[in-house]
Amino acid sequence: MKFVLGLLAGFALGLAVGLLLAPQSGRDTMAQIGEQGVMLRNRSGTLVDDVRSRANNVVDTVRSRAGDAIAQGRETYSRTRDELTDRYSKAKTGQQL
Repeated sequence: MKFVLGLLAGFALGLAVGLLLAPQSGRDTMAQIGEQGVMLRNRSGTLVDDVRSRANNVVDTVRSRAGDAIAQGRETYSRTRDELTDRYSKAKTGQQL
């Protein structure tokens, strides 16, 4: 806990010293921080849209592959069931396999 408090105190002290020793006025610094905040907000909105689009693509790909796997499983099941039914019928009637 002491470490976290020391870390926060060091961060606050560094921020205060940085602002006091900045080569420009407080108004200019605040304006620059505001502009960077707007830029960061725009970038984060674009990033969220990009991540959402990529996630949708991944979901669509997984859904498609899962559908293909299910169809293949059903086909294999049907083919195996038919083959086993045929063998059972032959064995029941005494025919050679």
